[in-house]
Formats: sequence, structure tokens, C-alpha cells
Amino acid sequence: MNKKQISSALISVFDKTGLAPIIHKLNKQGVIFYSTGGTEKFIRDLGYEVTAVEDLTGYPSILGGRVKTLHPKVFGGILNRQESIEDQSALEEFEIPQIDLVIVNLYPFEDTVSAGGTEEEIVEKIDIGGIALIRAAAKNFKDTFCVSDKNDYQNFLNILTESKGVTELEQRKRYSVKAFQTSSHYDTAIFNHFNQQEEVLKISIKQAKTLRYGENPHQKGQFYGPMSDLLEQVHGKEISYNNLLDIDAAVNLMLEFYEGDCSFAILKHNNACGFATRPTLKQAYLDALAGDPVSSFGGVLITNKIIDLATATEIHSLFCEVVIAPQYNEDALNLLKGKKNRILLIQKDIPLPTNIYRTCLNGILVQDKDSETDTAEKLNFITDKKPSSQEIEDLIFASKICKHTKSNTIVLAKNGQLVASGTGQTSRVDALNHAIEKASHFNFDLKGAVMASDAFFPFPDCVEIAHKAGVSSVLQPGGSIKDQLSIDYCNENDLSMVFTGVRHFKH
Repeated sequence: MNKKQISSALISVFDKTGLAPIIHKLNKQGVIFYSTGGTEKFIRDLGYEVTAVEDLTGYPSILGGRVKTLHPKVFGGILNRQESIEDQSALEEFEIPQIDLVIVNLYPFEDTVSAGGTEEEIVEKIDIGGIALIRAAAKNFKDTFCVSDKNDYQNFLNILTESKGVTELEQRKRYSVKAFQTSSHYDTAIFNHFNQQEEVLKISIKQAKTLRYGENPHQKGQFYGPMSDLLEQVHGKEISYNNLLDIDAAVNLMLEFYEGDCSFAILKHNNACGFATRPTLKQAYLDALAGDPVSSFGGVLITNKIIDLATATEIHSLFCEVVIAPQYNEDALNLLKGKKNRILLIQKDIPLPTNIYRTCLNGILVQDKDSETDTAEKLNFITDKKPSSQEIEDLIFASKICKHTKSNTIVLAKNGQLVASGTGQTSRVDALNHAIEKASHFNFDLKGAVMASDAFFPFPDCVEIAHKAGVSSVLQPGGSIKDQLSIDYCNENDLSMVFTGVRHFKH
């Protein structure tokens, strides 16, 4: 039958938040309660009669609570097919009550792991009976209603109220799908926590947000993940697919500069077109903007400091899609809200994923995140001339930006400012020439600037071109069989160069 009246319910939950209104409503509709442990006490404390599962089965909760509901008198009541004469005869013969509704939420395995629980504590939070109840009720959706997520309590309460406890097949089936999602996600979390050797990829993310469209208007797009854990949107239009890609690039870049002086970055199409580090935030923004005021139009802005009114006043005159900061002063926030579509985000301090996933052919590529950051202590000084302290500071600054720029890339920097970059070029020479041309277009003097490359130079042409443009110091990974040619050119032309030993391709 399509319609089913709820007459009995098995309720066994770990988290009882929001449960009371449902208990009240079910009791008012004459529903019989079965329950266990803390949930049984919860129902009794609300003033309602409830049959303990132990009384139903004739067996007590044993093994420290590990075995409570695993019994034919429980699962027979859930799994029986009400249209089957044989099933109904079995219920009568073995005195098994019909169970129309199962409300279960599981032991908090993921929360226990996140809280740093011991292995014993984590193992004890692997739910057995709850998972079995959910799967049984979900399987028998033709006759049984399953509520497996406390976030569905209000919607389920609405169903009870509007239909006086009568459920539709479509509703039961829809909730069964959510129940299987609950059990699947739970098992995936357990597997991923304990797996050390199986080369199996299991990903389960419960939070999903449908975007206006994908990369282009004719493409569908969705974001999976708890975005609000990282970013709080305080103003502006809905975040788009392309916004998210730029925001991701911006957040990962700025993490390299989160400590220290005020830093400001402007990104376009996932690459930094402006970046500067200065004693004041306003000056950092102005110098970042000066790096490429043309590309900055419609860009994504990010900083490592609280945005004040002076900086906000400068930002407000620029059309930009997104502004990201750890926080905003109230007057700065009010000013920036003057553009109704401008997206304003507060970035929270939480760890980001350490793996990167992307589809490839008919599968998925997985790699570790590039967590290697070049530092002054790791540099290998391989030329006769050594870079000055200011040049070393600029080399590390340029290297951090280079690491987060599409390959092939060359980054030119001077005095804590991104002067220009060549991004996503098919040859390193092209990337360098593009950067030099761009620097010249915006009237930057490259004398005393430094150059960083994401990969080694197979020939000395790049150091020669950079030197003739005014660059005084070079950073690269090294590793070419012709490294010595570049070293020789530097030594012959009073140019300093350092090797990092680490390549930073970004495709």
C-alpha cells in the first residue's frame, strides 16, 4: 500500500537534540514506543510509556552495551513485508511486534577522531546496532519509515503534523535514500581512518551546494564540503564556480604569508596579478594594485590582516568580485557593503585538506598538497656572488608566489612587491619575456629585481635575458644536466643565483 499509518516506533539515538517535539507528536498520535538505554530514559522523563528493547527480546543489554538491539524480535518487526502472508504469520508465531518507524542517529565516530580520541575510544564509537537498524528500515521502505539524521527532524515533524502520522511511499523512499547515505558515509569515515594499506579511494561529503552554473553558463556546478567552516560570507551575491576557484587559489597563496607584515594579494584566473608586503595594510594594497591595475579589475582580493577604513576606502574605488580577510573593522565593512554584489568573506583559521583530487581520463588523480615552502635556510648558494639580505628576502617572496602560479612561470619581484609574472606559458623563455614586457608596460625598473622560476633552466638563455633586463639575483630548483651553463653565465656577469632543490610545477 502507498499510505502507511505509523502505529509503533523504535527510537534509539546518541544525540537527543531536537527529539522531544517528535516524541510529543508521536505520543499524541497514539504511537507505541520501543527504546534502549539513554533514549528510553529520555522518553520516560518526558512522561510517556516506553517498552525497553530488553523486555521485548527477553535479553539484557550485554558486553558493555555493544549488543542491545541485534535480535529477531527487533529486526523482524522492521523487515517484515506487511503484504506477505508468510511474514505476518511469522510475526504472530514468534510474537514479534510491527515496527513502522525507526529513528536512529549513530555514535559520533568522526567527532571522536577529530577530538583526538584514543584508539580504544574511537573503536567504541563504531556503531553496530544503529547501522543495522538504519539499513533494515531503509531496505524495507515500502512499509517502514527511517529517520537517520537529526537535521531532518523538523521536516519529519511537519510530515507527522500535516498527515496525522500517515506517510506516503515517496516520502519513505526519499528518507531511505538519506539513510543509506548516512550508513555509507559512516562506513567510509571508519575505513579511511583505519586504512593504511588498501589502495582504495573512498570519498564521502555530506554537505552539497548547487551553484548557479559551472565554469560556463551552459555547465552545471556543485560544491561539496563544509564551506562555512572556513569562510563566512558577510555580504554580496552568491559565490560562483569561478569565484570558488579564485578563492581557493587566493587562500592557499596567502597562507604562505599569514605571519609577519601586512600582505595583500590580487588574483585573476587563479594567478596573482598583484602582491605586496608592507608595514601598513593600505600601502600593501596600493602596491599590490600597482603591480597590474588592469588585470585587477574584477579580481579577488585577499589579505592576512584586519581591513581598516583607510584600506577599505582605497578598495572601494576598485571593481572587484571578492574580498577576503581575517576580519573587518565595522566602519570598513559598512563602506565595502556599499557595492551590493561585492562578495565579502571572513576567513577562519582551520586546517585545509592535505590531498588534491582531480578527474583524469576515466579516473581520478590524487596527490599530496605541495607543502614545501622555500626558506632562506634551505638555499644552496652556487655562484661566486652571493645575494644580499634584501635579495634573499625578495627571492623567498618571489618563490612563494611562484609556487602558486600556473606553470610555466617566472616571477619578478623587488622590495617585497610583485613586479610582474609570466604565467601558464608553454616555454620558460616565453614566460620570462612576458613578465619583462609586463613590468615595462607598468613602468617598473627591473634594476635590482630578482627572478624566481618554478622549474630548472635547461639552457642559460633565461638568466641571460633576465640579467640584460636588470635582474640581479635568481632562484631556481636546479637539476638540469646543463646547470653549469647557467652558473657560468652568472659568474661571468656578476649575477647571484641560488638553488632550492625543489620544483613547484602547478598545472
